[in-house]
Amino acid sequence: MSNKLITVIFTLCLLLGLLLVAIMLADEVTNAGGVPHSEIAGMTAGGDGALRLEHIGIYAFLFQSLLLLLIVCLCALGVSPRYRSTAFYRYMALCYGLMLFIWWQMYSGHQQFLQTDEVTYFMGFPTPSAWQMYGTWLGAIPLMLIYTLGFRKFIYTQADDEAFQALLSKHKSTTHR
Repeated sequence: MSNKLITVIFTLCLLLGLLLVAIMLADEVTNAGGVPHSEIAGMTAGGDGALRLEHIGIYAFLFQSLLLLLIVCLCALGVSPRYRSTAFYRYMALCYGLMLFIWWQMYSGHQQFLQTDEVTYFMGFPTPSAWQMYGTWLGAIPLMLIYTLGFRKFIYTQADDEAFQALLSKHKSTTHR
């Protein structure tokens, strides 16, 4: 199973690279980096957001979606293959689902703003920005919980500890002769 996971990670990296190339080759948008601010010297104001995303929006969405999947796969790679149970993969899939939901809320909220020009707020930020500020951290918490609460089940079990202690005892007995 470890080879399959490495193959998935390699494939994700290739796809991410292809998306970056597609973004670089997309049609350029005039003033994509912003325009001089009308009142504050040295500051730039964003140009037309819909126009900036017209050629690369789907690539950006897919890139972030695959990047989140890569993060989950790299976390799974850090777990010994003997502990990657069906339950473990379900937890990881749920983590990815939550992160993807949060990303979708950010992206779709921004797209909605671009279409309607209406701004809604949540806890002091425009809603898509609030998803970014609060949701990104929220989406990472389940991975941390799997690591901390599942440490003795997925990372370092009692059997691992006993084998390590036996190895230490054996090492001490051979070095003290």
